[in-house]
Amino acid sequence: MGRKTATYSVTEKNRDEGKTFLITEMSAAQGESWAMRTLMALMSSNVDIPPNYQKLGMAALATMGFKALSGLKWETAEPLLQEMMDCVKFIPDARKPSLIRPLLESHDPDNADIEEVSTRVNLRLEVWKLHTDFLLAVLPSLRERFAELTGKSSRTKVARA
Repeated sequence: MGRKTATYSVTEKNRDEGKTFLITEMSAAQGESWAMRTLMALMSSNVDIPPNYQKLGMAALATMGFKALSGLKWETAEPLLQEMMDCVKFIPDARKPSLIRPLLESHDPDNADIEEVSTRVNLRLEVWKLHTDFLLAVLPSLRERFAELTGKSSRTKVARA
């Protein structure tokens, strides 16, 4: 079975309106590496993370939510955020979704596929959802596992990403 994909089309009335992007899930090895580097960075930045995070992996990040990344210093967060954007490809013509190409990123707006900051933020949120949406299906068992690993009551709410 191939990796999960999602398309994101900009519907906001801005310079990116109508542009479409393909988001592809990281491989298991890359996703694990990204999650562990992110968790270690959060730990070293004194961000509150669940106990026994190493047993929860991507699930630990999902319970904390995308907002947890805001607790990192830019020098630490930038490569992690860039790796998220590496999951994104551009679909120049939405009528031909099989014709995709790597995303052009540049500080020069004439050489970039994305012209709005809001589009970049929304794409990162979509990448986050693609990598953590599997947790919605297993949320009841995740709550039990989280309680088991952290020693907290199973009534403890697990935040959704």
